[in-house]
Amino acid sequence: MTNVSCCMESEVSRRARSRRWTRAETSAVAVPAALMLVLGLWGLDRGGMWGDESVSYLVARRTVPQIWQLLHTVDAVHGLYYLFMHLVLAVHPGEVVLRLPSVCGAAAAAGLVAALGTRLVRPRVGLWAGLLYAITPMTGHYAQEGRSYALVSAGVAGATLLLVRALREPREHPWWPYASLLAVTCLLHELAVLVLLGHAATLVLARVGRRVWSGWGRAAVAVVVVLLPLAWVSVGQSGQVSWLRTPGWAQAEVLGRSFAAVPEGPVFWGCVLLAAVGLTARRPAVVALPLLVLPPAVLLLASQIQPLYDDRYVLYALAGAPLLVAAGADRLVTLAGRLLPRAPRRPLRRLVPLGGVVAVAFVFVASLPLQRENRSPDHRPENFAAVSAAVARQARPGDAVLFLPSFWRVGAQAYPKGFGRARDVALAESGARSGTLSGLEAPPGELRRRLASVNRVWVVAPGYVLKSRWVPSDPVDRLKLDAVEEHFTHVEGFASGRITLGLYVRRPRL
Repeated sequence: MTNVSCCMESEVSRRARSRRWTRAETSAVAVPAALMLVLGLWGLDRGGMWGDESVSYLVARRTVPQIWQLLHTVDAVHGLYYLFMHLVLAVHPGEVVLRLPSVCGAAAAAGLVAALGTRLVRPRVGLWAGLLYAITPMTGHYAQEGRSYALVSAGVAGATLLLVRALREPREHPWWPYASLLAVTCLLHELAVLVLLGHAATLVLARVGRRVWSGWGRAAVAVVVVLLPLAWVSVGQSGQVSWLRTPGWAQAEVLGRSFAAVPEGPVFWGCVLLAAVGLTARRPAVVALPLLVLPPAVLLLASQIQPLYDDRYVLYALAGAPLLVAAGADRLVTLAGRLLPRAPRRPLRRLVPLGGVVAVAFVFVASLPLQRENRSPDHRPENFAAVSAAVARQARPGDAVLFLPSFWRVGAQAYPKGFGRARDVALAESGARSGTLSGLEAPPGELRRRLASVNRVWVVAPGYVLKSRWVPSDPVDRLKLDAVEEHFTHVEGFASGRITLGLYVRRPRL
């Protein structure tokens, strides 16, 4: 009877410990996700969609056939995102709703980073890693942007977690969830496929067997096969990224600093030191290091031949940095604990997770200037809402508006109330009807005729256009520039980021 009782007590005790462990895991994942959600919602209504957000907003509000028509000529790489946002904005079109999916994606990514740290090491590592991810300014920046990058980060973090689960228990976890999630993620943005290189390096470092390689290989091939049609179409649309330049060491350094919770000073170097210590923790290092290094490094190297690099394209690699920092902190705490007498170890052990949270809070305070800056409309490259408001205040009946180059019309169309007071004299057919982003413009002869009856024209352009010897390649844009310089005089201007809004009045005819 005593033995049975002891066995029952042992089983009850084991289950109780299991429940406590489950609660610890749940808290480690839920707290960073909740914090990221709060930080994402903070200042989300800042107003002022910038150019890329305006594209998301305008394209997503088109009909599905119109979106499909557009993708045949431009922006196929974002096609799945536009279709998803079409459903989201059907609920309520607006700036906040446009950005909400990114907030949710960032919150999910923070929780998944925490889950990775928990599974690879222990709950406190997951908690610290998730919190560090949530407070990193770069994370917050893209959490508040109406583009796909935060969702892609969540997809990559989720796929990495599925990879870790499959490595630990290959017989219990099939590979199809990993392949499915990663395929959808790559369809949201095709450069997420570079994470396969990081995952392959993880398999090499983990020294997995043939069974695991076989399962992962089939999954990777499936992802690539699904992505091939999109890659084929997007190669034909590569002119979209002709604005990208060959990156150098400066861009690599900026990216490395952006991956830290604070990009400079003692806090930055402290994080670097902890990440270096984290490399000695084998299990998290074999997952976090390839994820952190390989996708950005490969894209930077490939961009020496064909420029494709932008830091947002590899935002998902950021997840590796807080994992290494948290693993390094855990390593140091563990070593310090071994130096203490046994008696005080247990009560101090319970305070360690809280101590790490307090340390993260101090880091967040150090990052507050950047956090506030990210939530300012002036921090984005353009603020078309402010430009539209300026036109609405000062435009008169009969005024015209010109966009130089024509692509800048996209941002203006997101705020039609202000720009509606000035006639777009160059537009011949809207983007939705023509299957283009910014619409089709009138031929030079027709535009010249339209401009002949205009006395006041508003010009929306990048700041350099009217102050340099820039010669547009498009003949209609050349005509706009020549007409403004030859027949009109600049009266007043307004600047918002890299946008310049100028009012030009026709010179008296002699």
